[in-house]
Amino acid sequence: MQKTTLKKYGKLLLKIAGGCLGILFLFILSVYFGVWGSIPGKKEIQSLSQYKASEIYDVNNELIGKFYLSNRQPIPFSQIPQHAIDALLATEDVRFYDHNGIDTRSLVRVFFKTILLQDASSGGGSTITQQLAKNLFKRKNYGFLTIPVVKTKEMIVARRLENNYDKKEILELYFNTVPFSGNTYGIQSAALKFFNKNASDLSPSEAATLIGTLKATYTYDPNKFPDRSRKRRNVVLYQMHKYGFLNDTNYNTYKTDSLTLNFGNFDEQKGLAAYFREELRTKMAAWCKENSTKETPYNLYTSGLKIYTTIDKKMQQYAEEAVEEHLKNLQKNFENEYGNNAPWLKNKALISSVVKRTTAYKKLKATGVSEKAILDSLSKKKKMQWYTLDGDKEVSARTIDSIQHYLKFLNAGLLAIDPYTGAVKSWVGGVNFQHFKYDHVKKSKRQVGSTFKPIVYTTALDNGVQPCDYFSAREVEYENMEGWSPSNSGDIEEKYLNYSLKTALSKSINTVSVKVLEEAGIDNTIKMAEKMGITSTLPKVPSLALGTAEISLAELTGAYAAFVNSSKPASPHYLLKIENDKGELIETFESKKDTIQPAFSESTRQIMIEMLQSVVNNGTATRIRSTYGIKNDMGGKTGTTQSNKDAWFVSVMPKLITATWVGNDDHRIGFKTTRTGQGANAALPIAAKLIQKMNKDTVFNKLTEAQFKQPSASVIKMLDCEPTKRDGFFKRLFTNPDKKKKTNFKTKKD
Repeated sequence: MQKTTLKKYGKLLLKIAGGCLGILFLFILSVYFGVWGSIPGKKEIQSLSQYKASEIYDVNNELIGKFYLSNRQPIPFSQIPQHAIDALLATEDVRFYDHNGIDTRSLVRVFFKTILLQDASSGGGSTITQQLAKNLFKRKNYGFLTIPVVKTKEMIVARRLENNYDKKEILELYFNTVPFSGNTYGIQSAALKFFNKNASDLSPSEAATLIGTLKATYTYDPNKFPDRSRKRRNVVLYQMHKYGFLNDTNYNTYKTDSLTLNFGNFDEQKGLAAYFREELRTKMAAWCKENSTKETPYNLYTSGLKIYTTIDKKMQQYAEEAVEEHLKNLQKNFENEYGNNAPWLKNKALISSVVKRTTAYKKLKATGVSEKAILDSLSKKKKMQWYTLDGDKEVSARTIDSIQHYLKFLNAGLLAIDPYTGAVKSWVGGVNFQHFKYDHVKKSKRQVGSTFKPIVYTTALDNGVQPCDYFSAREVEYENMEGWSPSNSGDIEEKYLNYSLKTALSKSINTVSVKVLEEAGIDNTIKMAEKMGITSTLPKVPSLALGTAEISLAELTGAYAAFVNSSKPASPHYLLKIENDKGELIETFESKKDTIQPAFSESTRQIMIEMLQSVVNNGTATRIRSTYGIKNDMGGKTGTTQSNKDAWFVSVMPKLITATWVGNDDHRIGFKTTRTGQGANAALPIAAKLIQKMNKDTVFNKLTEAQFKQPSASVIKMLDCEPTKRDGFFKRLFTNPDKKKKTNFKTKKD
């Protein structure tokens, strides 16, 4: 009886087991034949393509950024270090070389943990090949059957991968597709991001750190959680030691290594040259659209293009450091001068107008909500990230608080070019791209103040005015210009004073500049500006002499290039060539230097170089010598606009032109005082700090040690005169110094 019962139950158990196996077999067949969605076939497996990030290189072929959907940059197997492979095998699949894609020893354990226990975190069961299948082909949601379906799919794909690729190729595919921390895909991208080096240069400790992140990319992110990442790295090193990949000595050495990151940030919002990369992104997106064909489509984010630019990575770094260092101090002075009466705190009309431009206000307004209700909504506090001089800060604040906070910040722009080719060497569009998107190199046109004066003086010289001609500094009221009466800053007694052309420019004398414009002619000056590469519309008014024209940094640097480039302006450009993902040339880009004609005579050019050097040596830009100790051969020009809204400085060196601008993004907010807001104080220090950094770096010796050629004997003779001259006795006798002279501004005809 007992034997019969046991036999009966035994048969029942066998039937149940058989039934389960049958169901399992049918389930596997259903997955195999695509009931749960198609599985990549042999053809798709054999023609695997990976999205490749497009890379941006500087003039020295150094990587400065990427465009990507997923930050991935594949490398060949030969560039993957052996210790990275060892670390992967020791922690993820030590029997990798002994199985055919599915490790049968762990299959039962994985089956029970995933299917019976529904444990989604049952690590250790999937082989490297199965993990590769997961990385290559996205998982789908199948409800409560998700885990068994996707695991079965991945096993089938793993077998197909093993049938089409050898072990070395599978490892290469894996290392190029596996997700690491920080939204990076592939070991090359991870090595560049966290250690700023190629994967082939990773140390065993660094490789173990990266492999350690695979278990949980966020949890073990070396940047966010260094202590946790270090512990996980040591687990990887232990596994390597356990399976014989590391001897005792190396294991004990590597596990005590400090975790030192050299973070290479290629995020489009952060990192080096963010404003430039955004400009390049726009240009390259258009290029891809224009050059794509059905046979050869180009996608900026997936085609793996190699984009070579004229930017100098090191100079760009120095330029960004110079902007940050100077603005940090200037911002404090700017705020302290205003104190509690700052316009971003007290000017209700200003604040209200900015509030009404916000997306939040416009959305609420569109729904028909009352003004009071909108302001009540914007007055509710919420958590937000604020930009500060000391880094981002999390605060609880109202939308209106945030508007007032950001209104106070000064911004800056810097552009440095090669005057002979127009090649852009550094491009800084603002203080922080993540928080201030507006690019002051590309988009901004502001009044340029006295930096326009060299164009006026160039026109005058080219039309017969001599550098030793003297102009009265006396203030004049121009009756045909609605009584407009330009004046000079400073406290020098100028009622009987006359300046030579050279001295007037070096001291930036406004009254003389207007008279020089009158002599040169407004139309002639505008034509000269156009020949020097200025494309912005210029106002046909006498105040043009004082820089009331709104011009971009790019136009200004290109125009000043003519003073060293044989009177030819430069057209700023930044693209050199584009290659495909295999390194094959697609297109090269040439500068326009051979098509540009001289804008003025050689003698005028030599005179202007001497005059611009005088600005630095004896004029408004002497601070670059006295305060910053710059001894390089250079000229330059400062500029300050009305009400101290804009500060400018253009540095002219034999092989480099650098223009800097500083001001507030909202043109209604200026510096409270000229002392703080003048070009010599607000903009010049950025160029000075950049040159200081370059002077200390021998890499830039060819630029920093370059010298201007001596002017011709005739030019030296033309410049040989006293800087100033007083009116003669009889002129002083019959002139009332307290009575403003009135006259008409003479419009010179061609």
